[in-house]
Amino acid sequence: MYKLWENGTPLYNEEYGQPEPTLTPYMAGTAGGTKAGCVIVCPGGGYSGRAAHEGEPIAQMYNAAGINAFVLNYRVKPYRHPAMLWDIQRAVRFVRYNAWKWNINPEKIAVLGFSAGGHLACTGVTLFDYGREDGDEIDRVSCRPDAGILCYPVVSFTEPWTHRGSMLNLLGPDAPEELMIQMSGEKAVRDDMPPVFFWHTGQDTGVPPENSVAMALAMQKKNLPYELHIFPNGRHGLGLAPSIPETAQWAPLSCTWLKSLGFGG
Repeated sequence: MYKLWENGTPLYNEEYGQPEPTLTPYMAGTAGGTKAGCVIVCPGGGYSGRAAHEGEPIAQMYNAAGINAFVLNYRVKPYRHPAMLWDIQRAVRFVRYNAWKWNINPEKIAVLGFSAGGHLACTGVTLFDYGREDGDEIDRVSCRPDAGILCYPVVSFTEPWTHRGSMLNLLGPDAPEELMIQMSGEKAVRDDMPPVFFWHTGQDTGVPPENSVAMALAMQKKNLPYELHIFPNGRHGLGLAPSIPETAQWAPLSCTWLKSLGFGG
């Protein structure tokens, strides 16, 4: 397990009773010393917790496919924006800066998230920079991911079908409209963002599939590459969806997609 900041985590508050944000590595051990890509996994939990079934099992699934993974222990409520955004940005910088240590291809780093963790990954693929002038050496590294995988993600904070609990936990009750727009993935799509893989279910009433569809359509309008799957069956929060075979296909489909982008070892 690696702390994202060794010399003091920005906005850290000991009174909140949470550890400083960390990355837990899961290495695939690619053959012949070839450099595989990696996936940074953000479990969901409404920005108030992190679901265990959306963390380690996901990393192990990618390891079985020959892809490295990290699980991000990002900050949650009572922390608020921008602490969580800084965590996902720092995670990408940290892995890229230290890629040589793990024999990872620094140009093949994906962010993945479920539900509110999907929103965090969504901000990772839309609100990135190419390196900061302040901070330490790691901060000078680009935090642009090379791919995003959004699993039944919270995307919009401005539409009727938004997940208000996630929005309130992240931004608070008095967030200005311009911030809600900035944090809505379908409105934050930019020309230089990476390709994105979306999956949702039609039966999801917790975070309706309009979230994935809206962002995919925004990417379509900009001719940006994406892959979108809306499976018919399954409630919100399925993780690997082992009890619903047709919906569980999202996992091998995402592995095939990553490998088509050069993430395999």
